Amino acid sequence: MKSEPSILKDFTVDRRVWLLSGVSIGIGLCATLLAVLLLRAIAFSTNIFYYHRFSLAPVSPAGSHLGHWMVVVPVLGGLLVGLMARFGSDKIRGHGIPEAIEAILLHRAKVAPKIALLKPISAAIAIGSGGPFGAEGPIIMTGGAVGSLIGQWMHVTDAERTTLLVAGAAAGMSATFATPVAAILLAVELLLFEWRPRSLVPVAIASVTASLFRVYWLGAGPIFPMPVITGTHGAPFVIGALFLGALLGLIAAGMSRMMYAFEDLFEHLHLHWMWWPAIGGIGIGVGGLFFPRGLGVGYDNIAELLHGTPTIGLIVGILLAKSLMWAFSLGSGTSGGVLAPLLMIGGAVGALAGHLTHAPAETQALWALIGMGAMLAGSLGVPLTAILFSLEVTHCLPALLPLATACIASYLITALIMPRSILTEKLSRRGYHLTREYGVDPLELVLVREVMSPLTKDTPTAPLPAAYSYSDSTTRGAAELMAMEGLETLAVVDRSNGQVCGELSLRDLLRGRERSLERESERLRLFSYVPPEQDGHN
Repeated sequence: MKSEPSILKDFTVDRRVWLLSGVSIGIGLCATLLAVLLLRAIAFSTNIFYYHRFSLAPVSPAGSHLGHWMVVVPVLGGLLVGLMARFGSDKIRGHGIPEAIEAILLHRAKVAPKIALLKPISAAIAIGSGGPFGAEGPIIMTGGAVGSLIGQWMHVTDAERTTLLVAGAAAGMSATFATPVAAILLAVELLLFEWRPRSLVPVAIASVTASLFRVYWLGAGPIFPMPVITGTHGAPFVIGALFLGALLGLIAAGMSRMMYAFEDLFEHLHLHWMWWPAIGGIGIGVGGLFFPRGLGVGYDNIAELLHGTPTIGLIVGILLAKSLMWAFSLGSGTSGGVLAPLLMIGGAVGALAGHLTHAPAETQALWALIGMGAMLAGSLGVPLTAILFSLEVTHCLPALLPLATACIASYLITALIMPRSILTEKLSRRGYHLTREYGVDPLELVLVREVMSPLTKDTPTAPLPAAYSYSDSTTRGAAELMAMEGLETLAVVDRSNGQVCGELSLRDLLRGRERSLERESERLRLFSYVPPEQDGHN
């Protein structure tokens, strides 16, 4: 006989979580090694392209003495990326995170082995040749690819393979920025599409493991230390953060639309997409002539903004040149992340606000941090991740209150005016839609006995050798059982005496769904109350 589990509990988790958790330790270590290798590869590539030397020392393209030849370097890098995408895999194109989401939702969390190799190499070439991108997107995608490959080798279920993929992605982010908690939240807000112990625990273990091992190769956090800040809990800071966050929400929407407008522009070119990254490289090179500090990842720019000592030239250069270079080149379909550029642009907006108000250096640093977090919250649609991420990369706990205010304000604005985030828009353009809202299944809140049909003369009086549901079970469990067995009705059994007390049909399940609709309509009636005499009732 098939029935639902006899024990009712809060969470659906079994002993296999121990296996996934153990595997996640290895995934966390692998993702850390990959993050280190990619960062070293970017440094090596930058030295080759701009300084013509073999070195792993981290350098910025801005210090190169190539002069006008700097225009050619990004074009060459874009050409190499286009060739790799054309003859290797076109999955290496793009930000990295949308590709991870696509693998989870559309490909049963399966990633081809060559993606784990080609994605970091293409990102190292694109960024090392001057691409104004972040390394975190490719690292997240590469870490996710490793988790997926391990899951495929172990022959686990699709749900378990998704957990391992997301564990690798979270570990990659944790290793890059030393943000273990924010990486876990990013997984929940953007990748897992669920909040369950079976997935949350392995992902958390992988993230913590990566953060632990990164200390030995990349050092401990914070990666962007800030000056000591006090007195941030006053009303002026919170009100100012509210308005700054709302402004950043508008800017985040504008940045997303600008980037996709450039992508549409490339789509209309009568050239194979293989050549687009090279054309995007022209924009990078020309922009680099006017603003050399816009080339490359630019973590040094973020650090200067968060020190509170940026020049007005750096701020304006980021807002104008860096923004255009990033949007144009990423719209060409090259390989690179969006996180670092968005943080930099948001930080520049906040720094400009502090500069215009003639605030002292530490206060300008605070406004830069608030702008950075608000931009992340609005553009990616991940307010909780943005708050924790901003705190973890700076360890600036006094900024919590105004930072949270700004992030929520930015998130609200983009949620109201943008149908999708900068990440999910790419999936939509491929013909797929996903919702970012989470809630308890309405059927989980309705018991079988509340909607079942009473006994009739045709209802069996005892359980058959067939599927049945208990009267005190949730209708969600009953629906899953009916779906698995291909049934339209279920016998309902009283758990206390084992006797059949009714039956459950598909129509009865719809009544459970109606409960949630009734709750929404009752809320609407509360705010649009019509007196009975006007509603046609006596």
